[in-house]
Amino acid sequence: MTSAPMPATSSAFESPTTKTFAEFSQRADYSLMDSLQVDPHATSDGDDHQPRQVFSGHYVPVTPTAIPAPEYIAHSKALFNELGLSHELALEEQFRRLFSGDISVAKAPMRPFGWATGYALTIYGTEYIEQCPFGTGNGYGDGRAISVFEGLFNGRRWEMQLKGGGPTPYCRGADGRAVLRSSVREFLAQDYMHALGVPTSRSLTLYVSRSETVRRPWYAQGSTSINPDILVESPTAITTRVAPSFLRVGQIELFARRARSNSHQDAEIELKMIVKHLIERNYKKVIDPTLTFTDQVVELAYLFRKRITSLVANWMRVGYCQGNFNSDNCAAGGFTLDYGPFGFCELFDPRFQPWTGGGDHFSFFNQPVAAESNYHMFWVAIRPLLADNKKALIRLDKIRDEFAEAMNQELEAMWAKKLGLISYDTTLMNELLQLLVLSKVDYTIFFRKLSHIPDQLKDLKESFYQPSSEQVDTQWERWLQRWRDRIISCGDVSVTSAAMKRSNPKYTWREWLVEPAYKKAEQGDYSLIMELQAMFSNPYDEQSSEMDTKYNRQKPKKFFNAGGVSHYSCSS
Repeated sequence: MTSAPMPATSSAFESPTTKTFAEFSQRADYSLMDSLQVDPHATSDGDDHQPRQVFSGHYVPVTPTAIPAPEYIAHSKALFNELGLSHELALEEQFRRLFSGDISVAKAPMRPFGWATGYALTIYGTEYIEQCPFGTGNGYGDGRAISVFEGLFNGRRWEMQLKGGGPTPYCRGADGRAVLRSSVREFLAQDYMHALGVPTSRSLTLYVSRSETVRRPWYAQGSTSINPDILVESPTAITTRVAPSFLRVGQIELFARRARSNSHQDAEIELKMIVKHLIERNYKKVIDPTLTFTDQVVELAYLFRKRITSLVANWMRVGYCQGNFNSDNCAAGGFTLDYGPFGFCELFDPRFQPWTGGGDHFSFFNQPVAAESNYHMFWVAIRPLLADNKKALIRLDKIRDEFAEAMNQELEAMWAKKLGLISYDTTLMNELLQLLVLSKVDYTIFFRKLSHIPDQLKDLKESFYQPSSEQVDTQWERWLQRWRDRIISCGDVSVTSAAMKRSNPKYTWREWLVEPAYKKAEQGDYSLIMELQAMFSNPYDEQSSEMDTKYNRQKPKKFFNAGGVSHYSCSS
């Protein structure tokens, strides 16, 4: 299935069971720190904030650096409901202090420090160490992401990680901070993707400092520059992201590289440990624990392939472009992880890429290829674990060899759902893609209007960014008639229309409508963030006429090629 089920509404959850910080503390259960190896050179108290090489161990204990004078902006009501947390907790002093970086409030069984992890960098199958300041790859990892809590909520394990919580040994000399702009984007995007039914890390809370700012390169008002052209003072902020784990393909790679080079005596043991931990954290419910470890690894390879192909198909279904789909930004649990240089396609372009450093290789329609490259590195990393079992290696290699076929099946199923078809039609789809480019359509508006099963081209033309010629109109009318014939032959048109509306959202992320929210927030006005959060929580639903007029519209001409809106650097 390429279209994930719609998330449950808050009414589906029972009343909150965790109402105080003391009760929250009792949820703590640190499987990562309890079952994996600590860096033997780490400090015992987490005071480890200077760049250094980390040669072994799965994690480094680190205390986050609190933002001064933290102020509440927002929390994810959906996730609070899911975790059974009282909404008042977001405003409770100790809770606010913890998730704005002050871990001194930790109460047993909580730990008085957080943790950061190392990982490797691979881009399209090429291993890199140049970004490591030591030229070894031993300094690359969580530079400003610090996990501060792991616990059990309603029978599920969740890890909570501060983004912008200060420097770690992997910070490469940076300040470890995140600005309000990027924090607002990540907070809203995770909530939105969850509401779309796309597997993702989740948002918990968003706090801003009312006294600390940092200077970052960004774009001047009205700039059309590709790269940032000014330095701006921005408030620092911390958003907390939540996931079953934050294990990445790049992490598995790091330990595989060390095992391959025999960098230390426990290298192979650490590789096996991290893979076992991945299975426990992200695949426990779907991999039979009575299987041998060898069989579990093969099953892991199959299930991860299934998840990542489905994930990328879902990205393309909703118009999402990850922008920088390296292996270190690829969650080994098969969900969306990185919300740095992401964007959503408005004017349809297969080569859409919001990040100035991403190039075509990470563009919208190239995401399946990037996914295969990341999966390939995952396969390379786990293959040594099966070196003594030829039959298992054959099974593993077959799973790898069939990645492209599996990806194609997911994409075809996704496009069929978007078009309301029982089965994929190659000719119909290829002709549609050509017409979408020719007419410069708005991706979201077009498919939503198509979901109404129109019988006249004029209904679809409302999604076009430019008038079409008579010749192109003729092509459209022929395509529309053939598509309608297929739809009518499939059965009840109203049922098909309703199903299409569940695959084609009414509202999408439009950067030019998000930008005013974080600019107002810099002045202490969070009203637009609240409005966007409400709108994004129901992206498939028809909303009020006021919301529809404001958020269901094409991108104005003035925002095309606008720095910080149509494109942006990874600066955050």
